[in-house]
Amino acid sequence: MTLTYPGAPFGPKPPTTVNYRIDGPAHKLLMHPYPRRIRAEFAGRTVLDTTAGVLLHETALPPRLYVPEADLDASAFVATDLSTHCPFKGDATYRSLVVGDRTVENALWAYPTPTAEAPWLAGLASLYWEAADAWFDEDEQVKGLTDPYHRVDVRASSRHVEIFAGDELIAETHRPLVVAETGLPLRFYLSPDEVKVPLEPTATSTHCPYKGDARYWTVRLGDGRELTDAAWGYDEPLAESARLAGRVSLLHDDLRIVVDGAAT
Repeated sequence: MTLTYPGAPFGPKPPTTVNYRIDGPAHKLLMHPYPRRIRAEFAGRTVLDTTAGVLLHETALPPRLYVPEADLDASAFVATDLSTHCPFKGDATYRSLVVGDRTVENALWAYPTPTAEAPWLAGLASLYWEAADAWFDEDEQVKGLTDPYHRVDVRASSRHVEIFAGDELIAETHRPLVVAETGLPLRFYLSPDEVKVPLEPTATSTHCPYKGDARYWTVRLGDGRELTDAAWGYDEPLAESARLAGRVSLLHDDLRIVVDGAAT
């Protein structure tokens, strides 16, 4: 959502600190090439294989991969009666993904006759990410595509970071790793030995296409309270965020983060 989140150029509330105007509707579309080879597998079969994909950025929505119809295995998709209307793109038709005895209903959609404002959608289709068993970016299996307008920078710092629960100091460091991620506030990652309260693993996990698979911990406070999933970290982060390995970050409504004496 780098270009389309609130405060970004194509977001619902674009920045005012500019010397230009972007004319057009409040809901904007931007499509650009995504030339890497992208493949999707389902039931042991490649159902999508493209080097001519595009990313569609749409106000307040994450970017979506669309591919030429010719890059789909047409025999794996069966038309359904479902139709939806988008005032910005047109009427969408849907197809189910069917291979052998496995079916994912309405897994693929397309705009055969898009609106006059988006004629470039004709001949393209989009497959729900979760419909496929596996996706590959070139020859690497991935859990999500990265946005070329989105950055994650990891930097060593000597800033003094304190984390409080009420008046209780629960974590402190003078050597955090600072993560600056497009569209998000700075996050501070500490060594586990800089956390002064117990951390108990939970079953929660999430995936970030820029950092990797995160696991979570409950933070046990000195007064007996438990803050579920208030801490997270990446045991084996992706290469571009490798420095985060073994570090932990904390965030919760009941926590207060103070950096160099000022609350964030």
